[in-house]
Amino acid sequence: METAIKIYTDGGCSGNPGPGGWAFVIVGQTPAGSEVLAENKGGEKSTTNNRMELRAVIESLKTLKTLPGGGALTVLTDSQYVQKGISDWIRKWKQNSWRTSDKKPVKNQDLWMELDCLAGDFSIDWQWVKGHAGHPENERCDELARAAI
Repeated sequence: METAIKIYTDGGCSGNPGPGGWAFVIVGQTPAGSEVLAENKGGEKSTTNNRMELRAVIESLKTLKTLPGGGALTVLTDSQYVQKGISDWIRKWKQNSWRTSDKKPVKNQDLWMELDCLAGDFSIDWQWVKGHAGHPENERCDELARAAI
């Protein structure tokens, strides 16, 4: 029986830029119930909120590659920057040699390229969830990310 996987991610900063933290929770869901398969957190001394949001997803996908099994994969983020960036904007950025519509270099290109490479190994449903809205796994990510800061 395949396990559906949901990955919850969050990142943040104290100041922007400033010290930052990222976190993820990977949950496996079967008809018998759900269980946390992995969770992790980390941080950087001087970064931005958007970089930490991206880092959370990147680190979650790296970890997912080490776990057995597979199935439907959903990544849930409270960052519209991440959700829209990977689902929509990135195609144009790549077509335009990593330039935005106003011809400026894409911010965080290094992380977007890393995420694009990792995401290519999976079929992912990218979903946005409202942050701080009482969703248990999203709240857990927020708690871990704040602890990492």
